[in-house]
Amino acid sequence: MRSAVLILSVAALATARPTEWLKCGPEADAQSCAPGYVCTFVEEDFAQCIPNSLEEELRRRNTGNNKRQTASNLNWDAAYTKASAALAKLSLSQKVGIVTGLGWQKGPCVGNTAAVSSIGYPSLCLQDGPLGFRYATKNTAWPVGINTAATWDKKMIHDRGVAMGQEGKQLGIHVQLGPACGPMGKIAQGGRNWEGFSPDPYLSGMAMAETITGIQSSGIQATAKHYILNEQERNRETMNSVVEDRALHELYLWPFADSVKANVASVMCSYNKLDGAWACESDKYLNQILKKELGFPGYVMSDWNAQHSTVQSANTGLDMTMPGTDFNNPPGNIYWGQNLINAVNQRQVQQSRVDDMVKRILAAWYLVGQDSGFPSVQFNSWNGNGGPNVQGNHKDLARAVARDSIVLLKNKNGALPLKKPASLAIIGSDAIVNPQGANACGDRGCNSGTLAMGWGSGTTEFPYLIAPLDAIRTKAQADGTTITTSTSDTTSAGASAASAAATAIVFINADSGEGYITVEGHAGDRNHLDPWHNGNDLVKAVAAVGKPTIVVIHSVGPLTLEPIEALSNVVAIVWAGLPGQESGNALVDVLYGSTSPSGKLPYTIAKQPSDYGTSVKPGDDNYAEGLYIDYRHFDKNNIAPRYEFGYGLSYTNFTYADIAVKSTATSGAASTTIVPGGPNDLYNPVATVTASITNSGAVAGAEVAQLYIGMPSSAPASPPRQLRGFEKPMIQPGQSATVSFVLRRKDISYWDTGKKTWVVPSGDFTVSVGASSRDIRLTGKITVS
Repeated sequence: MRSAVLILSVAALATARPTEWLKCGPEADAQSCAPGYVCTFVEEDFAQCIPNSLEEELRRRNTGNNKRQTASNLNWDAAYTKASAALAKLSLSQKVGIVTGLGWQKGPCVGNTAAVSSIGYPSLCLQDGPLGFRYATKNTAWPVGINTAATWDKKMIHDRGVAMGQEGKQLGIHVQLGPACGPMGKIAQGGRNWEGFSPDPYLSGMAMAETITGIQSSGIQATAKHYILNEQERNRETMNSVVEDRALHELYLWPFADSVKANVASVMCSYNKLDGAWACESDKYLNQILKKELGFPGYVMSDWNAQHSTVQSANTGLDMTMPGTDFNNPPGNIYWGQNLINAVNQRQVQQSRVDDMVKRILAAWYLVGQDSGFPSVQFNSWNGNGGPNVQGNHKDLARAVARDSIVLLKNKNGALPLKKPASLAIIGSDAIVNPQGANACGDRGCNSGTLAMGWGSGTTEFPYLIAPLDAIRTKAQADGTTITTSTSDTTSAGASAASAAATAIVFINADSGEGYITVEGHAGDRNHLDPWHNGNDLVKAVAAVGKPTIVVIHSVGPLTLEPIEALSNVVAIVWAGLPGQESGNALVDVLYGSTSPSGKLPYTIAKQPSDYGTSVKPGDDNYAEGLYIDYRHFDKNNIAPRYEFGYGLSYTNFTYADIAVKSTATSGAASTTIVPGGPNDLYNPVATVTASITNSGAVAGAEVAQLYIGMPSSAPASPPRQLRGFEKPMIQPGQSATVSFVLRRKDISYWDTGKKTWVVPSGDFTVSVGASSRDIRLTGKITVS
């Protein structure tokens, strides 16, 4: 069964294809296909007539980047063949050593397993996290996940993954504990939202797939986490999450499905309960949904100390326990190890179940080629050995990601870019590096100085941190600009500095992180959506001086900007997010216009916190909002946001024209043949939408063109608009570019809770193309019969 499923996983098109998509011979030419179609290999030995636009998309995805091609050709079948051969050589004790962590701080990494020398299998090194490698001191501190999504640039997201994987392999790390799509971010105050990508499942899913493909093309295993419905830090280890089936599939499971489709090696289950069962002991979520419905061939690992039993966890789908004991180590809780051996001997757990655990883990190891030439671990998480410098030239990519993630929210009367100003006032503690050092607080558990990442296990050490003031000073010196500073958050000092300059730039921030650390009264989740350190008062005091005021914001997520928006002298608002080590350099690129800003919001900024319709729960969460989170909620309830999902300004202007829609979609349920990611036809292209975008301004710029669909009336109640495509061309002044959006079958399906499958409804789909979720420039329709 597994072999048949995995062979089908490389299929690019549906088994039930439109009549125009005829099979054509390997030697066929264009005359073998209908007009507008071309003969193309869509599988290794299968050529077929497909639309020209889809052929171009397949070529771009499969041959445009060699690393992508390598990643897409990962072969689970071959990996399982090797794993089965190795398994036959193992004793029960060796098998249990592979699935059981050695214990907290019992190896150089945050997670370690037993080596088996007879098959050349090492002690597996598992290391945090989603933006770099925790406790290693000379790896890149990348822009965080939410910033990476704000670039809306699939290639850049992929390249970041490639570079992280390269660094991890040089450090001897087998398993990177990232990327994250849980939490998705349904709660604006959620402490760990910044580790993930977006509360939109499509954007999050695309970012997960690109990151995973990149990481694994470099030879290390990626981990999709935290599975699932872990949307807040408060009570995360005790709360019960219950969500209705459609919202589960269309929102929270969606990016995990994209991860499985991208051949992710492992999935980490979360701390919370699901329908009353622990997430790491839920037969429904681990066996029935993840492994059966999504066809996941990799292994499920526990979050650290998220296991609660020996027999139940084994029989319900957990494959690896981390760190193997609780954080106390012996005599702490050890659920597997000898206890698992005893359970097998007592027939409480079948030997075949342990074999399945081991094969999944070994197959993932073989999948990315770690059985040949992989380096030993080069650092130690506990003794100060931070390992070798593995950054290479990655600072350039880190700067580019940080730069292209900056969202220009407001730019009154062309206040930006700056053009050799005579004088500037730089104001706020967020403009400088923490005076105690960028890494002064363990796991970044403080908010002192400029904010470039949140806090918790998803952090890394800064090899260096370029603060905004440092980068601005370098530019100012070249321009002959006088700089006045106030690097505290004192209102009087800020106002005094502003009075001495022609223009003031005020830096404010808001932090959050993982719940085991409390920072300034925030126990992981944020207590409010205001700037920290009285940021509103600081901006107000500076603006009151009467000088043009630019506000730069480093934040983990949305803030309530109404007090700042009310100030007439605030001429620009620059949303810089959490930009990582190249923070200041990236900001200068945008402030001074060497690059036109091109970031777009990966979430909605509301006028008031209650507008989101969600909040941190004191107890359990029944997900009463259903499908309607973030912009879906705002659209359904006709709530005006301050800045909508997908919004972002540029230094140039873009016009949209010439929408064209081509579809071969037919209504009906998805296939019953399961491959990694779900039904084998679910990711097949069924429609293309093209549009022309012209740069009608004076400078070069990149535009994020976004495609949204609205379901036909035959479908059950659905959000008015749902993101289903984005492209980001760079366009020179006066030039045009054609963007092509390829819609997959899943993109026009809904989850049928009765049939328990994806269904394409019949009728007219609304197709909207524009510059944000509310700035729609072109409309069309897809008619499905």
